[in-house]
Amino acid sequence: MSNSKQKNILEVLIILALILAILGFSVIKLGLAPQVPIMAAIALLILWGKMHRESWHLIHQGITKGISTGLIPMIIFILIGALIGVWIAAGIIPSMMVLGFEIVNPHIFIPSVFVICSVVGVAVGSAFTVTSTVGIAFLGIGLSMGFSPALIAGAVISGAVFGDKMSPLSDSTNLSAAIAEVDLFLHIRNLMWTTIPAFFIALIGFAILGTNSQEVPLEKITEISQLLQSQFTISWWSAVPVILIFVCAQIKLPAIPTLFISIAVGIIMLLATKTNVSIKEVADIIQNGYVSKTDNATIDTLLTHGGIQSMMWSISLIILALALGGLLVELGVISTLMNLLVRQLNTRGKLILTTALSCIGINLLVGEQYLSIILPGNAFKEQYAVNGLHPLALSRVLEDSGAVVNSLVPWSVSGVFMAATLGVPTLDYLPFAFFCLLCPIITVIAGFTNIGIKKLA
Repeated sequence: MSNSKQKNILEVLIILALILAILGFSVIKLGLAPQVPIMAAIALLILWGKMHRESWHLIHQGITKGISTGLIPMIIFILIGALIGVWIAAGIIPSMMVLGFEIVNPHIFIPSVFVICSVVGVAVGSAFTVTSTVGIAFLGIGLSMGFSPALIAGAVISGAVFGDKMSPLSDSTNLSAAIAEVDLFLHIRNLMWTTIPAFFIALIGFAILGTNSQEVPLEKITEISQLLQSQFTISWWSAVPVILIFVCAQIKLPAIPTLFISIAVGIIMLLATKTNVSIKEVADIIQNGYVSKTDNATIDTLLTHGGIQSMMWSISLIILALALGGLLVELGVISTLMNLLVRQLNTRGKLILTTALSCIGINLLVGEQYLSIILPGNAFKEQYAVNGLHPLALSRVLEDSGAVVNSLVPWSVSGVFMAATLGVPTLDYLPFAFFCLLCPIITVIAGFTNIGIKKLA
């Protein structure tokens, strides 16, 4: 294994360029699903590894290590698929939609979505939970009002990622603070230098694009609301499972037991409101999702959703992407590239720019947000001290350019989840995910201007 960690830098750059070319051309230019291009990239990487006489044990170990980082997220994906199906059937998500029709002003709908998802995200600490619950409800409301699904998804994801980033309950926020070895709440406070400007610029963008210049079709909204009330049990009791998620978040219950509890409560509500539903039908909803039959194309497309099987496409993509990432790490490609980058750093601005680009690069190559924090964090930690920068400067860059960017990569864990849950391709919502796009830009600008950059005493 000793020769696996040192590779010729020219070879490494050529391999990385080929992998990115395969993925970019296939997914962006040809519009292919990412699985086949990633398989081609894996085959290329294995061939290159064997040319360097790497053992099959090492190659298998790289694949195994890569996939192992995504096992918990994949279990969470499966549970969220079940949750969505049960919550639709029980009337929980339809109740959110009906309530939303009554309280949300259509003329400021898009900025309202961004703000509400941000608040819920801070309270819950999970972008996945926000997107799969209130996000789906907002998508249904927005489509009924005639808004673009890509714009709605951009607002939902921007708000969900903001909440995830600024919440002390978030895994990525805690990880960034831990890697840089700083206090969690000092880290969150320091994030405000880049997060608050990104939030308000994004809010202005959503206000401009989300202004409904045409008369809102109130008759259509009323018709859809009445249709939902005729097909589902619409009740304030539907708020109980949502409140329960907040409670679980506040007592710091992990995601998996929280989702099991939420599914169980949804099943109880489904059986209580629809007495003619059998256990077999409930199991079918959990497995295959809910099938809406309202004769309204918009509602049926939105609410025919969920189920374990709905997440299998996403999970197959995640397994392949993480296998590719594991090979890149185990064959020494990532470490060789990091060593090259570290040697080029001689100013604070360059250091922060290089850290941000490394986080984005790991997201593109590996598709895993935790590794996009861990690998650059460990590689550049010493350089921040050498350049007189406080570890808080590092933790902020890791958060702004690592965790936040993951939702913008079509083959990443977050990108796959968001696209599958909302039914909007990653490349469609990417231009409207303003908050996610702004954070790395602002953190690089801050690095060169020294705005909000904390230095060592």
